[in-house]
Amino acid sequence: MRFYLISDNSDAMNGLRLAGIEGTVARSEADLRKALDAVAKQPDIGMILVTEKIADAYTEALDPVRADQTGPLLVTVPSTGGSAAGKDRITRYIREAVGIKI
Repeated sequence: MRFYLISDNSDAMNGLRLAGIEGTVARSEADLRKALDAVAKQPDIGMILVTEKIADAYTEALDPVRADQTGPLLVTVPSTGGSAAGKDRITRYIREAVGIKI
């Protein structure tokens, strides 16, 4: 099983390439659809990583991939600017786990 990244910028793609994850930069919906078609032709790809900006901008194009239970799993990862949930999410997890407010 391999991973494949579809990113909104080259920084994330280059960073994950160092970890052995191939990918592409999608700057438009046409780029995204082309990348999804290419991934569909590779049966050894088990997980598609998509940055938050791509996931938010092109929800309609990604919904069929999410719904397909026979294809690769689609996972949203934070964009290079950090997660949209940001620090509040981490603080909330700590507060729930430890029981104190930071």
